[in-house]
Amino acid sequence: MGTHEPPDLLPGTLDLLILKILHRGGDMHGYGIAQELKRASDEVLQVGESSLYPALQRLMLQGWVKGEWGVSDNNRRARFYTLTAAGKKRLAHEREEFDRIIMAIHRVLAT
Repeated sequence: MGTHEPPDLLPGTLDLLILKILHRGGDMHGYGIAQELKRASDEVLQVGESSLYPALQRLMLQGWVKGEWGVSDNNRRARFYTLTAAGKKRLAHEREEFDRIIMAIHRVLAT
């Protein structure tokens, strides 16, 4: 079997996925978020630092995620991200909107 490039995500999807991962996993550092996304998607979805950290910064600026510095499992300084109450509300809204878009795409493809 040949190797496949990770698919490009729809705009805004990375934010939704990050919010969901933090909702399930609690405090996580960036590398942990990237690894969980890869694991949870059966290694189909992968995100690089150049996409992940700007998304996390954007989520923090919106107040949906907070970040605090701490020490990782391998004794390295890392910022740990946590979903805020506003982030939980945003996750619910984004999930509804995403489901609506996916259903519309399915309807188009079915015709």
